Amino acid sequence: MDSKTSDRQEQFRPPMGAAMTQLRRVASLSLVACFILLAACGTSADRGEKQAVAPVQVASATRASIQNVITVDGVLYPLNQSTITPKVSAPVKQFFVHRGDHVHEGQLLATLENRDLAAAALESKGMYDQARANYQATTEASLPEELTKSKQDVQATKQAVDAAERQLESRQALFKQGALARKMVEDAQVTAAQARSQYETALEHLNALQNVGRQQQVKAAQAQVESARAHYQGAEAQLSYTEIRSPISGVIADRPLYAGEMASAGSPLLTVMDISKVVARANVPQNQASNLTAGDAATITLPNGTGDSVGKVIVVSPAADPNSTTVQVWVEIPNPGGKLKPGTSVRASIVAGTLKDALLIPTSALLSSDEGGESVFVVGADSVAHERKIETGIRQGDQVQILKGLSSGDRVVTTGGLGLEDGAKVQVQQAEATSGESAAEK
Repeated sequence: MDSKTSDRQEQFRPPMGAAMTQLRRVASLSLVACFILLAACGTSADRGEKQAVAPVQVASATRASIQNVITVDGVLYPLNQSTITPKVSAPVKQFFVHRGDHVHEGQLLATLENRDLAAAALESKGMYDQARANYQATTEASLPEELTKSKQDVQATKQAVDAAERQLESRQALFKQGALARKMVEDAQVTAAQARSQYETALEHLNALQNVGRQQQVKAAQAQVESARAHYQGAEAQLSYTEIRSPISGVIADRPLYAGEMASAGSPLLTVMDISKVVARANVPQNQASNLTAGDAATITLPNGTGDSVGKVIVVSPAADPNSTTVQVWVEIPNPGGKLKPGTSVRASIVAGTLKDALLIPTSALLSSDEGGESVFVVGADSVAHERKIETGIRQGDQVQILKGLSSGDRVVTTGGLGLEDGAKVQVQQAEATSGESAAEK
């Protein structure tokens, strides 16, 4: 290296003191930067600690009464219904009602052609009247005459017997005196014996008329009357079948035929529904149906959520459906004005009983547990939330019964529990709500 080059390098080399000063400045700047970074980190940590305090709302577990309400879907049926089918086949002569008409029990709804049946009934009535006349003649005319004649015969033969015995006694006395021949006595004995025989025959005939013959004749005449009456009643019944009357009070729901069309025996002619009350039939699971009894209160709600109607349980089936393993329950509801229509799907809420002194919390506090089942977050006095597994029972509205896992007075998180971790710090944001009451939470 030549001297010129060495002189230039020496020219540009800074002095030693200046270099040290520059190093100190850089070190100072680095130290300041570190302090700033540490301060920044401390600020971020403080901010994160503040963000870890979760805002929640809580409610206290309290003891109160709760109703065991069973809610199921059902279908409305009329209180009573009758599908009227004629017993005879004949054309419809006339209808007296239309669909939607209100009718009462026994009201005449329609008539069928019945001229042939009316003639048969009239003929049967004549036969019945004839049998009755014969019976009357037998009991009031024929038998009395025969009885009178038989009594007269008995009386006459008795008188003949008395006369023959007196004659016999007289001749026997004369014979003993020797004033009369034996043959005359024997003739008197024969006459007396014949008279007694005739008397006994007449007496037996009278007894037969009084005891046997009369009864048989009366029975025969009475049997003819009964037979004729039965035939007449059958003809009258056939004639009455052509008059179609309502067996119940209600509304005409169906009338498929018109006047003049053929009404066939066994085919529906009219349908009458009693909708003064309706019955909701619902299938209830066996474990819930075991709590139901006739007379339990119930509420029926229409599909659109309106028209709540109060009724009561009238039937709890004694047997379960083997296919669905459910029990059918009937709920009767008053239906003034016929607003509830049979065939409508409804929701029935049945009160199966009231449980007193039950431990209750709001249903909004329930969470699904990671291990299965349900859990809640309980907030202690240190404002720390702890997850606790619970067992629930009856639910009514926004209240649920707690069977296991909580005690009266425990504060459970009702809002803000989703995503909350066990042991997290929380802050109650507003007034604490209790089951049915409110208590201030500071």
